[in-house]
Amino acid sequence: RCYLEDGASKGAWLNRSSIIFAGSDKWSVDPRVSIATANRREYSLQIQDVDVTDDGPYTCSVQTQHTPRTMQVHLTVQVSPKIFRISSDITVNEGSNVTLVCLATGKPEPSISWRHISPSGESLGMGPAAPEALQKWWLVPGAGEEPAPGGGAEEEQRRWVTCLSTYQCPLYNSFFSVAPTIQELKSSGVVLGGNGLIRCEGAGVPAPVFEWYKGERKLINGQQGITIKNYSTRSLLTVTNVTEEHFGNYTCVAANKLGTTNASLPLN
Repeated sequence: RCYLEDGASKGAWLNRSSIIFAGSDKWSVDPRVSIATANRREYSLQIQDVDVTDDGPYTCSVQTQHTPRTMQVHLTVQVSPKIFRISSDITVNEGSNVTLVCLATGKPEPSISWRHISPSGESLGMGPAAPEALQKWWLVPGAGEEPAPGGGAEEEQRRWVTCLSTYQCPLYNSFFSVAPTIQELKSSGVVLGGNGLIRCEGAGVPAPVFEWYKGERKLINGQQGITIKNYSTRSLLTVTNVTEEHFGNYTCVAANKLGTTNASLPLN
């Protein structure tokens, strides 16, 4: 926005050194730009359907009776991360080397991280990601890795690898934020004296923080036979040497800066 001072004869808008408007005369051929004049003093520049090419400094110059005055503002156009090149599905021999390619664009410029998803929930390179920036493919495990359980002989040698295009800025712009959700809460079933497992699958940007409750009591990792392992998209609660005192209602809570959600199930 720009406002003319009393007695000002003319205003002008420039993008870098290019004149967009001089007074009411339009110099730019871009049909998206116009001058907004809610009153006689207002001389604001309006841009419809902003895109990344509009990013940059804009200057409002006002010619007064005595001397010209200028005001500069910098327009920053943010673009959500998007993967534009990614490796196709590939199968390699155990012990050999493999290169996986993942290229992404966005503003601020995204950094690339990798996450290896295994049935146990362990992963590498955890980080939040825009939902549209997620791609998956198979990768045969390398030397020293155990095959994934279940499926046929060929499927046992496959594991999901996920490429995520993520922002590593400690402050997440609200344009890319997603409120937390719990997508699945599932128990493996328990018997007295055995071990029980409850898996809580969640999502959100930034990645949600997980907490567990039994009834109204918050559960602490390492206490009363409870083990809690948290990852970016899931939390695993393990009960060791189950007794009747462990039976009851368990609640998984997922939270980030946009809110909190929860889901419950009985363990019996």
